[in-house]
Amino acid sequence: MNLLIVILVFISMEGATWLIHRYIMHGFLWILHRDHHDHSNEGSLERNDLFFVIFATPAIALLYVGVRQDFSYVFFIGLGISLYGMAYFFVHDIFIHQRAQLFKKTRNSYLLAIRRAHKQHHKHLGKENGECFGFLWVPVKFFKMYMNKK
Repeated sequence: MNLLIVILVFISMEGATWLIHRYIMHGFLWILHRDHHDHSNEGSLERNDLFFVIFATPAIALLYVGVRQDFSYVFFIGLGISLYGMAYFFVHDIFIHQRAQLFKKTRNSYLLAIRRAHKQHHKHLGKENGECFGFLWVPVKFFKMYMNKK
């Protein structure tokens, strides 16, 4: 049952990520997300990186409360959120934005589709008229671009 909770929460995070990205990060917290699109911050960190703390805080709180309750379901909800956050960090920061030079020359269709959808998202420098707000699930048209290509 606990594994099921982790899997369901991880999957649900994709929908939550889309909503948060579209309506909060491109909405009233655009002030924090803008430098991720216009690259106005010259340092290695962006104001956008504060979202890591914002999103990690409830996950850590759920893990803590769940441990205090002898590993109740609350812990496994926090674990699902945390695992999604780790996946986000590795795919978004490491793979897509190349904060570490890994997987630069991948031929994996899925990874290339994710990278392309993200580039399409970043084509829009303002907070309006955006697209591709998801993370692990991207529109089929991007998968088709790379399927059967060698």
